[in-house]
Amino acid sequence: MGVWWVIEVVEAIAEVQTPMKKTQVLIGQSGASFTNAFAVTPLCCPSRSSILTGCYPHNHLVRNNSLDGNCSSQSWQRLQEPFTFPVYLQKQGYQTFYAGKYLNQYGDPNVGGVQHIPVGWTYWLGLLGNSKYYNYTLSVNGHEEKHGDHYEEDYLTDLLANRSLEFLQKLSRSPFLMVLAPPASHSPWTAAPHYKSAFSTTQAPRTGSFNVHGKDKHWLVRQAKTPMSNTSIKFLDNVYRQRWQTLLSVDDMVVKVLAQLESLGLMSNTYVFYTSDHGYHVGQFSLPIDKRQLYEFDIRVPLLVRGPGIKPNQTRPEPILNIDLGPTFLDIAGINVSQTRMDGQSFLPLLVNKTHNYSWRSDFLVEYTGEGSGGRDPKCPSLGPGVSHCFPDCVCEDAFNNTYACVRTLSHINLQYCEFADTQNFVEVYNLTSDPHQLLNIAKTVDPSLLEQMNQRLIKFQACSRDSCRS
Repeated sequence: MGVWWVIEVVEAIAEVQTPMKKTQVLIGQSGASFTNAFAVTPLCCPSRSSILTGCYPHNHLVRNNSLDGNCSSQSWQRLQEPFTFPVYLQKQGYQTFYAGKYLNQYGDPNVGGVQHIPVGWTYWLGLLGNSKYYNYTLSVNGHEEKHGDHYEEDYLTDLLANRSLEFLQKLSRSPFLMVLAPPASHSPWTAAPHYKSAFSTTQAPRTGSFNVHGKDKHWLVRQAKTPMSNTSIKFLDNVYRQRWQTLLSVDDMVVKVLAQLESLGLMSNTYVFYTSDHGYHVGQFSLPIDKRQLYEFDIRVPLLVRGPGIKPNQTRPEPILNIDLGPTFLDIAGINVSQTRMDGQSFLPLLVNKTHNYSWRSDFLVEYTGEGSGGRDPKCPSLGPGVSHCFPDCVCEDAFNNTYACVRTLSHINLQYCEFADTQNFVEVYNLTSDPHQLLNIAKTVDPSLLEQMNQRLIKFQACSRDSCRS
């Protein structure tokens, strides 16, 4: 039995409009497409840590992308890595292969450098640091491998595809887990040479919240300038095009690997997952480009799955979380999630259950710890200390008190309730049935009994662990 998982940073608003046409056909139309897949936190390292551990951030304790924020820190390596999903699969006899971006601080010399191989991986090809396409360093089973800027030899997405083909070619008949984590479509958005002219007329989607002022939202969103300047819109449109261009190489990678699985006779016995670690915004509520926010555009992710027993052309509405991936991989291998420290639950029964009576969650937790700088940004002195990721026109994407926790419900009530850890105890509430773009914060007009009910549910979620997160 094989499990192949592809993760990359594709904006959630590309679910309807996507450059990944081949991937959509080869995985989505050949299996199941989930329309309500979410990340439990909208930032790279905390989200990837949730995927690896199957835990909410309050249980794996990774707060942001820095070592101080527990991203690939010594504490993470000692206390969390031994309980990630590849460890369980390796103990079950799986050959495990990882290639690409791992955690943002992986490879830092203060925490083991290239010599550190996270436990659970039989074959390790880890990118040092954050996403790059050229001029990067890999840890190849603990040995340094430097790369330059020649497309044929060094373009990272293609290199990961080629190394994965080599792994499959040498694979014995034992079960395997293969994870590919290409840099696309993360900055610096470097497309392969033959794709640099693609999508020349494509613009960022003008969704309902595009270039709209977040007048009733947390102060960080309210400080964004509306309407955006023409230079800002031109910039984000260009970024959007470049992101799409990089994804064409990911599409090629999917085609190559599926063809290799087919040629080796492995396809009929392999589960394939395609997803992302978070969403992305491009101009929504006049925020130029980034993630980190509580809204749908930053927490929704694509999720396509195909494999044995999964009927083709399925569209599934159940809310799936990135903390459910690990439990699902373990379920495929016959491991019960209750034997682990994971908070998520396997969604394999949703895909292959013939009785259609499998109960599923109707709400879940989203949480985020804001980042800020200790001093004032010299380019934006009026905003004071504590902000970060500020653009030239002083639109900042994060702050220390951009720290929040939300309950998101999907049932007969389609709501989001969020509390901020700030001096105002700011609350945002949205009825996504009537307001899918989250334009109107109804916190001050909704029935107070509903606010109390949601507050109590949030308190329980923030204290949950393992089984109590699933109940």
